[in-house]
Order: sequence, then C-alpha cells, then structure tokens
Amino acid sequence: MTLAILLSGQGGQHPGMFDLTADHPAAQEIFAAATPLLGGIDPRDLVRTGGDALHGNRTGQILCCVSALTGWRTLGTAAAGRTVVAGYSIGDLAAWGVAGRLDAADVLRLAAERAEAMDAVTGAGFGLAGIRGLGLDTLAALAAGHGCHLAIRNAADSGVVGGARDALEALCRDASQHGAQRAVVLPVHTPSHTPLLAGATDAFRGALAGTTPHRPPPGAPRLLSGLDGAAVFRAADGLDKLAAQISRTIDWAACLEACREYGADRVLELGPGHALATMARSALPAARVHALEEFRSLTGVGDWLARP
Repeated sequence: MTLAILLSGQGGQHPGMFDLTADHPAAQEIFAAATPLLGGIDPRDLVRTGGDALHGNRTGQILCCVSALTGWRTLGTAAAGRTVVAGYSIGDLAAWGVAGRLDAADVLRLAAERAEAMDAVTGAGFGLAGIRGLGLDTLAALAAGHGCHLAIRNAADSGVVGGARDALEALCRDASQHGAQRAVVLPVHTPSHTPLLAGATDAFRGALAGTTPHRPPPGAPRLLSGLDGAAVFRAADGLDKLAAQISRTIDWAACLEACREYGADRVLELGPGHALATMARSALPAARVHALEEFRSLTGVGDWLARP
C-alpha cells in the first residue's frame, strides 16, 4: 500500500476543524506552539468562535498548518508504510513538517512570517476565485482580459484565479457566460500564487534562509513539492520552490499525478474541509480517498488505513 497524504490550503476553516484531534495527547505540543502566534488564544478556542476571523490571511495560514500537523501526529503508527505527502498552497509548508524536514514550531513560525510577507505587499480588495468547467487556456485568457492571473491548476478544466475582487467578480460572470459550471469568489483575501506577490516571495526566501531543515528521518513520507509535484531531494531546491510558489502558478494537477505515479492506492486529506479529497477522487479513480473530517473517530481512520 502507498498512502498519499494531502494537506489542505486556506478556505475551509470552520468551528469543528479540530474536533477529532483536540484532546489527543500527541497534538498538545502543536496547539501550545501555535497559541502565542495567535495572540495568546488557543487554536481550539479560536475556531469555536467561528466568523470571519478564521479567514484572515495570517490566522488562516497558521490554523491550516496546525490542522495538518495535529492530524499527522494523531495518526501515529496507523500511517506507517510507504507514504508520500504534498501540500496545497500553505499546505506545502506544512508538508515539510509532516515529512520531518522542519520542526513543528518552525513550520508554525514560518506560516506567520509567510502571511505577514504576503500582507505587506498587497492591500485590501484582492482575493481568489475558483472556476470549473473551462479549459485552462481559455480560463487564463479570460483572466488576463480582466487583469487577473491564473493561480492554481487543479485539473484540465478547473483552476483558481487571483486579482482584485471587483475584477474577479466580473471574471466569474464572464466565465459563467462562457459555460463554466462553477465560478465563485473564494473566502480568501490575498491573490496568492500570482505575480502580484513577487515581493513576498523575496521576503519569505529570506525567512527560509534563517531556518535549518533536517534530513528526512527513516520511514518519513516522501516529500513532493506543492509547486509542481516533483520529489524534493535537495533541501535547497525544495525551499526555493516553497518561496517561489507564493508568486508562481501552482500545478496541483501535477501533484496528484505524482501521487498516482508513486502508486498511491489510499489518499487521506489532513486539514480543514475535503476539497483536496474531492479532487483526488477524480484524478485517482482507482484509489480509496477520504478526508480526515469524514471520519467520526481517529480509531475509524486507523481501521480504514489497516484494511486490506
């Protein structure tokens, strides 16, 4: 069996996102490390309040990393065996923690610094839109016509576009008129993975330069770059991509293809929501796919992973 671990990006944060992991002993260190970064508020208490606060760029990025890392810690030996890991957007940073390349505390600190770098180069009124049902070449051309940029390639007919929110709203109307099945502005307020954030890439590259990655420990998941799905063998190359993806288009479809090429027959999404699991079901139809949040208990997750 090869297990693919997929780590969620922003957008799916919700009050119940830590329901399965909140009380697990292995997760307590992660919650404690995140608390000072969230103004002294425990992540579990913060998410229970709900509301727009969960979708602020800095808060959202930290919460997504907390969710990924606590999910991984609580799986324990249930995830033993051949494993690959890839993260979507901020999930790409969390993947370095899951793969044992960065300490959890470093991942959380870097998540805050990444968000701060992004916020420093963008003002209010920007965001992302998800559009499905158009070819990516058509979508990229429509986006350019509205002054927007293709941010993420999810599939041959599905992508995410970044830009000014009023331009995104006009783009969504235009895309629907061109036959898009879905075109919505997402609850994200930063035009991630577009040239608008080139300055943030430079700043985050500096933050990464001050961090010392580890050699992957024995049995650690194989780390795939969230930028293009390529395996990360040299830490320097991987960190360069980790910085670059802030302002470059992400090819998530390539990440899913890499999981298929590694023989993934189980896929588990860790993080808020189940968007990556939904995409994986289409891209890897022969694999068994679930999001952690689809289970009622961690015991159920372990039983599923152990099933022949």
